[in-house]
Amino acid sequence: MRYKENVPLSTLTTMRLGGVARYVVEILSKDDLVAAIEFARERDRPWFVLGGGSNVVAKGDFDGLIILNRIKGFDKLEEDEASVTYKIGAGEVWDSIVERLVAADLSGVEAMSAIPGYAGSTPIQNVGAYGQEIADTLVELEAYDTSNDKFVKLDAEACKFSYRNSIFKNPDTRHHIITSITLKLSKEPPRPPFYPSLEKYLASRHSELVSESTSNSDQILGAAFGTNHQVQDDNFTFSPSEIRAAVMAIRAEKLPDPRDVASAGSFFKNPIVSRAVAEKLLSRFPEMPHWSMSENQEKLAAGWLIDQAGLKSYSSHGLQIYPKNALVVTNLTARSADDLKQFKSEIIARVKQKFGVTLEQEPENLT
Repeated sequence: MRYKENVPLSTLTTMRLGGVARYVVEILSKDDLVAAIEFARERDRPWFVLGGGSNVVAKGDFDGLIILNRIKGFDKLEEDEASVTYKIGAGEVWDSIVERLVAADLSGVEAMSAIPGYAGSTPIQNVGAYGQEIADTLVELEAYDTSNDKFVKLDAEACKFSYRNSIFKNPDTRHHIITSITLKLSKEPPRPPFYPSLEKYLASRHSELVSESTSNSDQILGAAFGTNHQVQDDNFTFSPSEIRAAVMAIRAEKLPDPRDVASAGSFFKNPIVSRAVAEKLLSRFPEMPHWSMSENQEKLAAGWLIDQAGLKSYSSHGLQIYPKNALVVTNLTARSADDLKQFKSEIIARVKQKFGVTLEQEPENLT
């Protein structure tokens, strides 16, 4: 392995911010990983594992070792009449994995198409999109436990998945480096109800079912999916490839390509509030999007809150709220993490002032 020194973090993260990493190494195997940890310990340096750097914000210099996890692997473990189980290396490009699984006509991750990054990063914040989460298909994962220097296997329950969270994101329990994930995919086709924006997109592709004069999306949805958004007959099942194509089209419209526009993807989490808080807000803003998470909790749309706070396309400190998606912060000319900190604080304060809801950053900080 070759250890590089004094590498700009802006070249390793899609937000293109940060100072310098003292050391950087790319690992291709579990043995490489063990050697990299030993290298850092011998020098009394911290370490941080990076995939594609698409969900990380570098705040300054990192006086330690950045480990670029590139461990490969795509192995079929089991297959029965209903499902297929694969073991996938943490260093596999996530969207390439989704593409391969969809090409095999397997469902379970198709709605997570076009998410940048690597497979091993998906359990860390329980990556999800359009109604699917990695927790839905993950059977187990293998990781190096740096607290006892052993490779361990953790099932989904042990990962303690919740909305954009897991034990791997909590600083108090974060001592695992993921080397592979095992996913169980279904042979059954995806079925409605789908995530609202995905349903609307699919329904628009079946608009011939209603009069050409119909412009009401609810009528279109009713015709395509039934009054309760359920499949009425076999003509309206969808293949994983159709869902993937739809998701990719939606994302292309709403999200910038990090290769062209510096960003960290969705920058703010959709806030989860109590039912009482949601009802109070709905009395003032009846059009506010919201989703039930449990009997006592509701999830709100952070992008809608930002837009309604008068921040559509807002820019300052060299950063901007992406005009097509208020969840996304793009880096236009900023070069300092302090610029991002000030910009983020302005957004949070404006939303808090109008709605009494505090937004939280979704990407992880590299400090």
